[in-house]
Amino acid sequence: MITDFDDAYANGAHIAGAADYPPRWAAKAEAFRAGRLSEHRAEIDIPYGESPRQMFDLFLPADHAKGLAVFVHGGYWKAFGKSDWSHLAAGALDNGWAVALPGYTLAPQARITEIGREIAAAITALAERIEGPIRLSGHSAGGHLVTRMICEGTSLAPHIPSRIEHVLSISGVHDLRPIRRTAMNEILHIDDAEAMAESPALLAPVVSCPVTCFVGANERPEFVRQTHLLASIWTGLGAEIRSIEAPHKHHFDVIDGLEDTNHPLCRLFAP
Repeated sequence: MITDFDDAYANGAHIAGAADYPPRWAAKAEAFRAGRLSEHRAEIDIPYGESPRQMFDLFLPADHAKGLAVFVHGGYWKAFGKSDWSHLAAGALDNGWAVALPGYTLAPQARITEIGREIAAAITALAERIEGPIRLSGHSAGGHLVTRMICEGTSLAPHIPSRIEHVLSISGVHDLRPIRRTAMNEILHIDDAEAMAESPALLAPVVSCPVTCFVGANERPEFVRQTHLLASIWTGLGAEIRSIEAPHKHHFDVIDGLEDTNHPLCRLFAP
């Protein structure tokens, strides 16, 4: 039984040196962008809409791209931005994929429903620029957003779903109802209707592609539960889906494998 929902979804409070991670991520991301810009293999701050955060960064491989790999950042829909995570494109980029990181309007300026529509618009715009299959991944809130893309009621343009080859949700929040019981809902403003309409675990998948739910074994129990929850429910709906627990990983270091072309996580994202 959960008696403290704020603690159940508090990641940093249970990770040693948690405050050191965001500046480390930002520094690595900045260095990665600078390197790719110097090689003329990056397009930064490309708009896909009119709002200030409706932009994406696109990194291009040395040769013709195998397809499009999109990574959506987390932060409980209310923190961080695309530029904090550029370095996570490294592995997929080295594997020959064009890698995009879309930004989106943060809560409370946008509700989760609106954020999902923005991500769909970004993917649609990116799909017009890059040919071939599409592979989606996201971390935490980003895991929610990419799985939402393949559910009933998706905002993706009709011609996009058939190109989606795989979805990888890393530590995804697939049921929004518990988030309503946390203090951060004062910022997110999730109500009953939105929780029901925007939770992938409460919706049916409508895109026929493999799905992987990946979580650190040392994460908060709620993230482990949310990971297995989606896999269990969607298996019963006929989806090709599995869940994986990464030993010894927590919420902040579970994404590190995306930087390494040979890491199992990167191979899941964009082999």
